[in-house]
Amino acid sequence: MNILRIYNKYHLPENLQMHMLRVAACSNLIIDNWNGPDIDKQAIIRVNLLHDMGNMVKIPEDFSKDEEFIKIRKEYFDKYGTNDHEINLEIGKQEGLTEKELTILDGKRSRKNEETLKSNSYERKICAYCDQRVAPNGVVSIKERLEDAKIRYKNKPLSVWSNEEKANHLIECSLGIEKQIMKHCKLNPEDINDESIRKYIEMLKKYEF
Repeated sequence: MNILRIYNKYHLPENLQMHMLRVAACSNLIIDNWNGPDIDKQAIIRVNLLHDMGNMVKIPEDFSKDEEFIKIRKEYFDKYGTNDHEINLEIGKQEGLTEKELTILDGKRSRKNEETLKSNSYERKICAYCDQRVAPNGVVSIKERLEDAKIRYKNKPLSVWSNEEKANHLIECSLGIEKQIMKHCKLNPEDINDESIRKYIEMLKKYEF
């Protein structure tokens, strides 16, 4: 099934669709400039195209007053619960992600940056890195993206980003992951930007699962 049809099947708002397309596009740019160890390119693209399917339950109630959206959001809660990460894995499985891809999806979370830095999986590193380069409105630097996360989640006590020391450590790990990737890539971090990924977004809109 075409990726846009999958997004529409789950009634995802356009901003969430664009986030996943941008993350996948960043990874596609890296893949096309990769000269490091062998990587499963399809796994990286597939994971990134579906990595935030559960974020519907994170969207604030006041995001839209549209009755249809409120109804759909409630259906998500009723069907899947409230844990966005578990929903990501569940929907990923439903849409055909393999066990290997689900393992990458589970491991790429920013809270696991230290493990990802130490991991031998460049698929996991690239997926984690690209997600941490894409802010709500486009591609930014790691530092800008994760400093913003500290601000957004500072009042959420269960979030690792609410703890200054832990958050700073995760940012350092992310910068370490960036160095690991760039070592095997014909790019500099600043080469990954909204302009350079534009053509990949259009390509990925035609992606078939």
